[in-house]
Amino acid sequence: MRILLVGAEGTIGRAAARELAARHEIVSAGRSTGDIRLDLADPASHGPALAKAGPIDAVVSTAGNVHFGALEEMTEELWGIGLRDKLMGQVQFALAASKVLPEGGSITLTSGILSEQPIRYGASASLVNGGLEAFVRAAAIELPRRLRINVVSPNVLQESMPVHGPYFRGFDAVPGAKVALAYSRSVEGAQTGQVYKVY
Repeated sequence: MRILLVGAEGTIGRAAARELAARHEIVSAGRSTGDIRLDLADPASHGPALAKAGPIDAVVSTAGNVHFGALEEMTEELWGIGLRDKLMGQVQFALAASKVLPEGGSITLTSGILSEQPIRYGASASLVNGGLEAFVRAAAIELPRRLRINVVSPNVLQESMPVHGPYFRGFDAVPGAKVALAYSRSVEGAQTGQVYKVY
């Protein structure tokens, strides 16, 4: 398969790329790195990036920004970072991809453990991750041409603990290679509307 992977240079993206590249051709995309430029927060970039990618069988998004901060200090602008980027960015990317993928093609998005297990300063991430999971369940029953859509919900990665560890005390961090298996399951499997939890 040819897979367009958004966020291929991130921690999760690199792990997913290593796993999938063993069997498939990866076309990487990102805001400032990769084969193709694609900014999730800019829907106008989605169509041109998909067109530039050429024929693809699957898309995977491992990207998306949210703001971490105290609930009482969150403003509409700060909430908007996650809503525009990680939530609606992935939703709009999935819808754009659904117009160009072939019959039976696959869409995989990324949420995260905070949808179920919140942390202090992570309300925006919890909101966005929960929204993504609900969207995938709903979109799965309406997408045309037997397209499949799933979302991977990883725990904090072991590779990210040097930076994020103070926020995830008591969490059993998982290796990126284990998270990457969920992307293979989504892309190469047969299910749709699934939340693949890697806790």
